[in-house]
Amino acid sequence: MKLFLREHLLLIVVQISQSVLISILFFLDGYRDFKVSIYAVFLSIILTAAVLAYRYASRKNVYQKLQHPMVSLEDSLKTTEYTPISKALDQLLISQYRHYQEELQKAEERQDEHLLFMDRWVHQMKTPLSVIELTAQSLDEPESSSIREETDRMRNGLNTVLYIARLRTISEDFQIKPVMLSKLVHEVNGENRRFYIRNEVYPQLKEKKPGITVESDEKWLFFLITQLVHNAVKYTTGKANQTEISLYENLGEAVLEVKDFGIGIPIADQKRVFNKFYTGENGREYRESTGMGLYLVKEVADRLDHRLELESTVGKGTTIRIIFSKTQNLTSL
Repeated sequence: MKLFLREHLLLIVVQISQSVLISILFFLDGYRDFKVSIYAVFLSIILTAAVLAYRYASRKNVYQKLQHPMVSLEDSLKTTEYTPISKALDQLLISQYRHYQEELQKAEERQDEHLLFMDRWVHQMKTPLSVIELTAQSLDEPESSSIREETDRMRNGLNTVLYIARLRTISEDFQIKPVMLSKLVHEVNGENRRFYIRNEVYPQLKEKKPGITVESDEKWLFFLITQLVHNAVKYTTGKANQTEISLYENLGEAVLEVKDFGIGIPIADQKRVFNKFYTGENGREYRESTGMGLYLVKEVADRLDHRLELESTVGKGTTIRIIFSKTQNLTSL
C-alpha cells in the first residue's frame, strides 16, 4: 500500500488541486451556489478514489512483490496478475532469471576448468620435485640438505594449492569412516620426519586413552593435523625443541590437541587467525606465512562438523584442539 500511495501521490495532489481551482474559478466568475461546487468536488474525489482502488486491486500482488525481498531466485518465476504491467514485470524477471542462470553456468564451467588445471598442474610438478630429491641424495652435505629442504617447502606449497582448489567441492570428496587417531598421528609424524629434524623440533605423542577412534574423513583429517603440526614447529623453532600432540576424551567427546612452546599469538590476533590471508604480528615476523593455513583448517573442520579451540599466551606457546562430538567419538559408543 505504501508503495502504491508513493507512486500515485502526484496524481492525488493534482486531482485535489484541480478540484479546488475549478471551485475558485466558478466563484470568481460570480457563481455563488456552493452546494453544487461541493457536490462536484465530491464526485471528482469519489471517481478518483474508485480509479485508484481499481488500480490497486488489479496490481496488489505486483506491489507486494516489489516491496518484499525474494526468499529464493525461483520466486521471480511466480506470476502475479494478468494485467499488462504485471505480465511485463513477470517477463522481465523471467528473462533476468534465465540470463543469470546462463552466466552462473558459464562461471561454474570456467571455475571447474581452472580447478581441473590446478589439480593436474600440481600433480605434474610433484614428478620433477621427486627427481630433484633423488638427484640431491647423490650430492654432498650441506648442498643435499639444502636442496631437499627447498623441495619440501615446494611440495607443501603445492599441497596447499591443491587443497584450496578442492575446498569448493569438499563435500563431494568426503569419505566418512572410522579413523584411529593415534595411527593417523604416527602417519603424519612419519611424513614430516625430515621437517622435524631440519627444525630440531620433535613431536611427543601423549595418548591418555589408547585406541581413540573417531568418525571423520581420513585424508582431510590428515591435512588438518599436518597444518597444525607445521604451524607448531614453525613458531617453536629456536624457542623449544619439542611439541606435544595429545589424545584424550572430555565429557564424552574426543580431543586431538596440538601444543607448542613457541612465541604465542597476541590477544589482538587470536580472533582473526582463522581469517583468510590474515598473518598478524607473527606472520609479519615470519615472512613465509601465507595466512591460509589456519583458514583452511577452520574451513575443513567446519565442513567435517569438528570444533576448534585455540588458547595462546605470548612467550609461552599455543594450543589448538580439534574436538570430535559425542556422536563422532566411536570409542565412547
